[in-house]
Amino acid sequence: MTKQEIRNHYLKLRERIKDSEYSVLSQNICSSFFSAIDLSAVQTLHIFLPIISKKEPNTWFIIDRLTIEFPGIRISIPKMKDDNTLINFYFAGKNQIKENKWKIPEPQFGEITLSHAIDLVVVPLLAFDLNGNRVGYGKGYYDRFLKECKIECKKVGLSFFDPTEEMSEINELDIRLDAVITPKRTFHFN
Repeated sequence: MTKQEIRNHYLKLRERIKDSEYSVLSQNICSSFFSAIDLSAVQTLHIFLPIISKKEPNTWFIIDRLTIEFPGIRISIPKMKDDNTLINFYFAGKNQIKENKWKIPEPQFGEITLSHAIDLVVVPLLAFDLNGNRVGYGKGYYDRFLKECKIECKKVGLSFFDPTEEMSEINELDIRLDAVITPKRTFHFN
């Protein structure tokens, strides 16, 4: 399948998730995240804020648990810029967040996070394959951002679904993930 076909397919699958299932699936991903990912050397963790209307995995479960159980880890969150890049800010509390014109939650102020300071990035995605390739929304925000991060920065995706069997149009601009966490299992890639 082409990336656009994959996007369309997985957006429809997400739409079919019942509201009653959505929270349970997100909580399962959160539990799996903390059991599958070694946070012992992480000082700065970047995580996307969920677009609940698009039924992205609810990362607030992870953020809330990080804040309580790992107070030494600094959390970084993204804001989209007009030039299709991200600027990242250290999370300072929910009062810092406001939805933009596309209903995407973003920080409105705060201390800027330098990309090379980030040790782990929790990456949004629509689909992934067994090689760690991902399909996002198609604007390339995260591919550009991940190129700015240090080479040893870990990249972890979150998905409600298992990997897709076939993904075409992979190119040198696509950044592979180190792992993807689903509600039922974690996929690690070399």
